[in-house]
Amino acid sequence: MSTGLTLRPAVDCAYDIVALGEVMLRLDPGEGRIRTARSFDVYEGGGEYNVARGLRRCFGKKGAIVTALVRDEVGALAENLILASGLDTRFIQWVPSDGVGRSVRNGLNFTERGFGVRGAVGCSDRGNTAVSQMDASSVDWDYLFGKLGVRWLHTGGIFAALSETTAAVAKAAMRAAKRYGTAVSYDLNYRPSLWQSIGGQAKAQEVNRELAPYVDVMIGNEEDFTAALGFEVEGMDENLSVLPVASFQEMIERVSASYPNLQVVGTTLRAVKTASVNDWGAIAWSRKEGFAQALQRNDLEILDRVGGGDSFASGLIYGLMEFDDVAVAVDYGAAHGALAMTTPGDTSMASLDEVERLVAGGGARVQR
Repeated sequence: MSTGLTLRPAVDCAYDIVALGEVMLRLDPGEGRIRTARSFDVYEGGGEYNVARGLRRCFGKKGAIVTALVRDEVGALAENLILASGLDTRFIQWVPSDGVGRSVRNGLNFTERGFGVRGAVGCSDRGNTAVSQMDASSVDWDYLFGKLGVRWLHTGGIFAALSETTAAVAKAAMRAAKRYGTAVSYDLNYRPSLWQSIGGQAKAQEVNRELAPYVDVMIGNEEDFTAALGFEVEGMDENLSVLPVASFQEMIERVSASYPNLQVVGTTLRAVKTASVNDWGAIAWSRKEGFAQALQRNDLEILDRVGGGDSFASGLIYGLMEFDDVAVAVDYGAAHGALAMTTPGDTSMASLDEVERLVAGGGARVQR
């Protein structure tokens, strides 16, 4: 089987994956609350970055991150964490510090995991960040995609929503990627808090509809397709409770019909029972193969749900890169997402062996 995706040969490219997006420091109070914390664990994370990091650390793909940071001690900490990911940092745009963060700063994200009836909570401090001030000329896209070579570009709706200029940056990157035969994936990742100051849902739909024609692989959940692209589907209530699989399929069919450039569409199937127990699954569609559904994992126990969707995306991309089969890819995505939610932080700590064991039906028996 074949998905219809055409990828550049790995031998012709410096990178398998490049992500374009913000990297923030995540400050995590562990089992406690942000409001009562006296100490925090520090991780790095970002919707687009997490995908490339997962492809590098779990799946062994060569990758780089395109982002911007302020050159201060907080920026140095973020860089140190990115270096540990194995991603190439040469495309970080370094911005001089003004000493107090009045004109430009690095982003912080305070996140508590939630437990039982207490949901996870995120409190972002990301206004006026360095990456939000990037413009389309910030990066030599022809050098990156043409001279060096990239097999796959990943970006998304979080980056596009950061400011009035970042959508133009995303468009410039995606257009350059298409010129040089690089596959493009885009996670809609609708966040109302990011869009509210620049036009709200109407602006989100305007921006995402403008970028969608450059996308080969689109990723999103039920809220993303509705809020970010404007596709209303029967069966969705005001609480955005999980839809039947048939409703997801109807939504994906409408999206793919509106954008004939799309070769693959993927979505997670999540029903939240408590903050620590979810039903978890995924479906994906390719223009040549049709629909495939991953193994459904009901009553999945979760330590930290943040980043589960990003890890689904990186597993899906790996499966498409490696096997060119949507049924295999969606199983890798769902398995990787499930494993990522068993550890703290936004980013995956899983190994390829663990993912493949779960894809093959393995359980949680001790490995000795």
